[in-house]
Amino acid sequence: MKNRLTRRQLLQLTGAGLAAAALPRSLLAESTALLAKPIPGSDEKLPVIGMGTWRTFNVGNDPQLLDARTRVMQAFFRQGGGLVDCSPMYGSAADTIGYALKRLGIPESLLSAEKVWSPAGGSTREQVAELAGRWGVQGFDLMQIHNLTDWREHLAALREMKAAGEIRHIGITTSHGRRHWEFEQIMASEDIDFAQLTYNITHREAEDRLLPLAREKGIAVIANRPYDGGSLIKGLKRSGEKVPEWATEECGCRTWADFLLKFIVSHPAISCAIPATTRVEHMNENMRAGRAPLPSTSTRQRMARFIESL
Repeated sequence: MKNRLTRRQLLQLTGAGLAAAALPRSLLAESTALLAKPIPGSDEKLPVIGMGTWRTFNVGNDPQLLDARTRVMQAFFRQGGGLVDCSPMYGSAADTIGYALKRLGIPESLLSAEKVWSPAGGSTREQVAELAGRWGVQGFDLMQIHNLTDWREHLAALREMKAAGEIRHIGITTSHGRRHWEFEQIMASEDIDFAQLTYNITHREAEDRLLPLAREKGIAVIANRPYDGGSLIKGLKRSGEKVPEWATEECGCRTWADFLLKFIVSHPAISCAIPATTRVEHMNENMRAGRAPLPSTSTRQRMARFIESL
């Protein structure tokens, strides 16, 4: 579907003005250890750490900010990143992605994930075509229905596009715990490939019904708001609380990014988490969290109890 570069070619690319963002060889060597999970119903695997763009990539035409976000994406792909998620609701984020991909090339690992959103205007097909032009890609790997807006109409059109080979996967999204009852009904009754929802260590409502249903139906799950919009990880860092030693010993947690992301992606129903950031050093932290080992069921329970106790 896309004119992709090989991983070797990607690593050789620096892009205009990006040489200073080159990562240490030792970090590149570690990229093969990034964990991946199968996408149900396919022979594909999805790296467990993806990249969100909400707020962080809405930078307009500022050349310095565009180059800074390009360096963030470069760090993501150099460490084995795959899924990049966006929406027409996110302002200029799609254009920022397109700017970065034009300079970096389209990596072999990219799984492009966009959304249709009725307030954006235009038919389903017109929105998809416009977004593809903004990204600079020929088509999308995953097209989702943003927050279930007009989901029946959009889903019918997306099914036709998938059957025609214009998109590869279709899905639905929600966030902030909204409309879970309707979300569950769609998951149970409609043929979809992906479900995106809010799931993190302090918001675990999806464990009750949605995540078990996803496993039963063979639906891949993307966890949004893994840091609760940033407030969760910022609060932990500001508190002065240290990552507990038992978390380091049991599942290799060295940072709060490790702790929070490993908790999410260790759930058997979660395919990947999509933290968003504006800084390369934070992207590096996010990607390291996607490496083995992951916490066991008992360790996950201990992690949740620890956060509840703070």
